[in-house]
Amino acid sequence: MPETHRYTALVAKNMEKAAAGMSKVMQVEIQAEPEKELPQVNNSYGLFSKQFLARHGLHLLGTASTWFFLDIAFYSQNLFQKDIFSAIGWIPPAKTMNALEEVFKIARAQTLIALCSTVPGYWFTVAFIDKIGRFTIQLMGFFFMTVFMFALAIPFVDTPCLVV
Repeated sequence: MPETHRYTALVAKNMEKAAAGMSKVMQVEIQAEPEKELPQVNNSYGLFSKQFLARHGLHLLGTASTWFFLDIAFYSQNLFQKDIFSAIGWIPPAKTMNALEEVFKIARAQTLIALCSTVPGYWFTVAFIDKIGRFTIQLMGFFFMTVFMFALAIPFVDTPCLVV
């Protein structure tokens, strides 16, 4: 599969080939501009160097820690869904069902959550990502995830703790 003309121009740095390809596609004569000499910037520092830490360390720490805490909350919810769903009354206690019935009811509750939140959220993002912006969409997603996790957690508070 051939590379796109944009890739050819920006990454492969072959302006003549990119201009010729775009001329064919757009049916317009395009001439490649002569390459300008750009000043050389020395950004060659290692991943674990002091320069990297000074330049990107705070951003890396902030991003990694927020995703770490999100993953703990989100994926641990998947581990304990049967207990959460039983505690808030979405499914009966596990002792009253056989294994297949329990799996079916948990899957049904997960499907309901996906159909009411995840799928509409994805389509909202597809429709509005260029109008609202990626940062705002992500903040909205985190906000609604927080709201729905609190909505699941608040009824769970009144139940006795699961002690191992």
